[in-house]
Amino acid sequence: MGKGQPAISNSIRTLRFHAGEMTQAALAEKVGVTRQTIVAIEQGRYSPSLEVAFRIAAAFGVPLEQVFAWEGSAQGQG
Repeated sequence: MGKGQPAISNSIRTLRFHAGEMTQAALAEKVGVTRQTIVAIEQGRYSPSLEVAFRIAAAFGVPLEQVFAWEGSAQGQG
């Protein structure tokens, strides 16, 4: 993993779009965090706690793997 590359990618923006163009503020309210936290997570500047990650997935009604992907998940297995 190079410097400046997030270890965790996410599809929050796409999921918000498919959820009736849900705003970051609306998602933040459902998850119980600030809008700024959602912005930082969405932009890959902040990795959420496991609890917040599950809450985000629950807000969209999808599995955690559909929201977040660890960039190193394919490395070092086997």
